[in-house]
Amino acid sequence: MHPRVLSSLVVIAASILVGAWSRPAAAERYTVDSDHTIIGFSVAHMVVAKTTGRFTDYTGLIDMDPETKTVKAIEAVIKTASINTNQEKRDTHLRSPDFFNVEKHPTMIYRMTTYAKQGDLYVAKGDLTLLGVTKEIVLTGTFNGVLPKDPRGLTRAGFSAQGKINRKDFGMVWNKLLDNGGVAVGDDVEIRLEIECIKQP
Repeated sequence: MHPRVLSSLVVIAASILVGAWSRPAAAERYTVDSDHTIIGFSVAHMVVAKTTGRFTDYTGLIDMDPETKTVKAIEAVIKTASINTNQEKRDTHLRSPDFFNVEKHPTMIYRMTTYAKQGDLYVAKGDLTLLGVTKEIVLTGTFNGVLPKDPRGLTRAGFSAQGKINRKDFGMVWNKLLDNGGVAVGDDVEIRLEIECIKQP
């Protein structure tokens, strides 16, 4: 083969390979399956224990390429009135202006801005809007895999993630002093997410 022809073929082949590697991943949309998802939290109660709870009414989407494990977008809207700590009197107080003020702020919203892979973990940074205040929060988690076909023929994916916020950063400052000098409610709120989502057509 003539050297010039061979050289041209090499250049063409290299261009094809570079194009294949640089081609952006095709994102697919998944929506959160609320029947198999937990949006949970815990907060210190009187120092000696933790109160746990969850939100039961929410929507969410994830744009990703599961083959390359590349996430393009994560968004969630949570109805604050759906808070549930298994104690109705406490939940009523949490819905009041002392805490979530659900009449004035019926939703909190999360939007991912960036993420990075660190070993087996994913670290996602995003904006959380709560009580009209937007702050960056960090979630650390794992991508638990993809089920290509469930008994209903649906493609599912799963994630686990954890994070922490200081409720005072969002203006949630109510507390009650105890006789021993402590307070009734801690400032740090731990977030626990178990997400199962379904690929959309």
